[in-house]
Amino acid sequence: MKNLLFILLILFLLSCNEKNNKTEIKSTDIKEFDIQEELSSIEETRKGFQLAIKEKRYADLRNFASKDIISLTPVCGTWEEYKRLRNEPVGSFSYDSLVMQPKETIIVSDSVAYDFGTSSVYYTNEQGEPVEIQDTFLAILKKDKNDGKWKLHREVATTNKLEK
Repeated sequence: MKNLLFILLILFLLSCNEKNNKTEIKSTDIKEFDIQEELSSIEETRKGFQLAIKEKRYADLRNFASKDIISLTPVCGTWEEYKRLRNEPVGSFSYDSLVMQPKETIIVSDSVAYDFGTSSVYYTNEQGEPVEIQDTFLAILKKDKNDGKWKLHREVATTNKLEK
């Protein structure tokens, strides 16, 4: 019996010793990134998107969005007239510009961020009159793996006013 206890004690000590000899595993998957640089890159994307609209380069808009973008615009009031004219242009209709005023941009990781704020869409209605419609938006941005640029991935907009 003493021999059995002695053997078990030795096995126990050896097994504990093996655990202590294991190498510590350190994570090297965490990527360091410069938040200010990423915020500047997001601002470049925003400016490029707004400029493409202003210059009526609508085909270029896809360069600022992920391949599987989902964007939900408001579904009431003045937005209905705008969407009808955008889909079936009549008279002097023109999508003139978009001005985004972000209130908060948060970088969640090296590949995901979100933008929260308000925007104004300016267009010329079918009678040739300038119209401004506003929204509050929440946009999720993803960094494209191919070109390293931030792109709009999801957007939800509402006519609700942003409370201060």
